[in-house]
Amino acid sequence: MEDELKKRIDYLEMQLKNQDRLASLGLLSAGIAHEIQNPLNFVINFSKLSSKLLNDLEDLLQEIDDRIPEKQKEELEEILEDLSGNMTKIKENGDRASSIVRNVLLHARGKEDEFILTNLKKLIKEYVWLAYHAVRSNNKSFNVCIEEDYAEDVPEVKVVPQDFSRAVLNIMNNACYAVYGKSKRALPEPYQPTVKVRLWKEDDWVKLSVEDNGPGIAEEVIPKLFKPFYTTKPVGEGTGLGLSITKSIVEDKHYGKVEVDTKLNEFTRFTISLPVKK
Repeated sequence: MEDELKKRIDYLEMQLKNQDRLASLGLLSAGIAHEIQNPLNFVINFSKLSSKLLNDLEDLLQEIDDRIPEKQKEELEEILEDLSGNMTKIKENGDRASSIVRNVLLHARGKEDEFILTNLKKLIKEYVWLAYHAVRSNNKSFNVCIEEDYAEDVPEVKVVPQDFSRAVLNIMNNACYAVYGKSKRALPEPYQPTVKVRLWKEDDWVKLSVEDNGPGIAEEVIPKLFKPFYTTKPVGEGTGLGLSITKSIVEDKHYGKVEVDTKLNEFTRFTISLPVKK
């Protein structure tokens, strides 16, 4: 027991030593984000311009439609359709990359405890997939089906984006960890790791649920889940602070609620509720 406690203390001391490095990394990431944003603006702007020129070309071809041989006409239509699809994809991915850059700058520059009116769908979606790719980068064999359901009537809510995104990331990381762990076990039936993300408005609350079909949580563990330094993960894989920090961010800072529902060997669902007006 003492050896395990010492290992945890050593690990936490190492984490604290990294805080200064993280602060420097924040400044560096802000600089990199600025440098990336400039070429991204060119990509997005020229994709818009090219789409407009493509529309002009289509109008021009319609004017001389009767002079184009049928065979060449079909080839032109296919090329135009492919070009149009490509330009749409370039713009969509350029906008997504630009959104990531904005989030990096928000984290690097965000003032502590500054509440900002936020589109939760965009923020949550970004960090859901960030968590997935983080797990995927460390475990190439990992894969999961992510089912997303974002209600259209969810209003913008004032949150501290860099804090709330951390809460989303913590819960999503836990969900990915749970299904990945279960996928490595010998199971009697085929298993598809799945995480369901749902965002909706209910009365005066905006609710986010993250549900995984992992191993579930034992009943005796549930009361300890949000206690600092409590973890079911092996030493070196968790600090036991993720859910404690998440609860503090949601309940103490945002006046919300964090609830957990689980059934052993079936599912675990965390639900975050935020008041629409504070």
